[in-house]
Amino acid sequence: MTLPAAPARLRFGRALRAWYRGYHRDLPWRRTRDPYRVLVSELMLQQTQVSRVLLKYPEFLERFPTLESLARARPARVMEAWGGLGYYARARNLHRLARTVVQGGAPATLPDRPEALRSLPGIGAYTAGAVASFAFERRAALVDTNVARVLRRVFAPDLDPKTGPGRRRLWALATALLPRTGRATYVHNQALMELGALVCTARVRHCARCPVRGVCATYAAERP
Repeated sequence: MTLPAAPARLRFGRALRAWYRGYHRDLPWRRTRDPYRVLVSELMLQQTQVSRVLLKYPEFLERFPTLESLARARPARVMEAWGGLGYYARARNLHRLARTVVQGGAPATLPDRPEALRSLPGIGAYTAGAVASFAFERRAALVDTNVARVLRRVFAPDLDPKTGPGRRRLWALATALLPRTGRATYVHNQALMELGALVCTARVRHCARCPVRGVCATYAAERP
């Protein structure tokens, strides 16, 4: 896959970020840069609907407001607080992570680089990029299901995201599209996810209201 030319990347990024500023949802985890709270939201949102996470997120943080409080908790209490979200391995990994970070008595802080974050229990490439970008405003790429769908439809309709080479190409594309600064990257990454959730959805492509249809290969191929 050939990466898009610089003018196309710039046009895509500017249109995407401008759209996000006007149309994004006001979600509680977007009002914080606290790494722990960002991490909790990202783990909860994996394979769980936003509407359900909106209910459980404040409840969980009320019980465990910090990494230290989570690390001190008994596993049964953590599982109880996670109740209703499913995929309990996420809660077990979060608990293990908290105990890993807190051990030794030093102030509990999450690392700010994707490479370091990936060394922690239950943190994969996407979650590491999300925490680095959303909590620390690092210039870090991320690719989840929504992002993969948007990037494939816009730039690489023939790419198979289920293969190893396809996934690697999507990550390379996501990296190539990053703005120059971490602050702009925060908006860019949030916008990619939001576009996939609200406009370029799995079931329906709402091309008429898509801000990046002007550079979208799928849209161009299907126009009369």
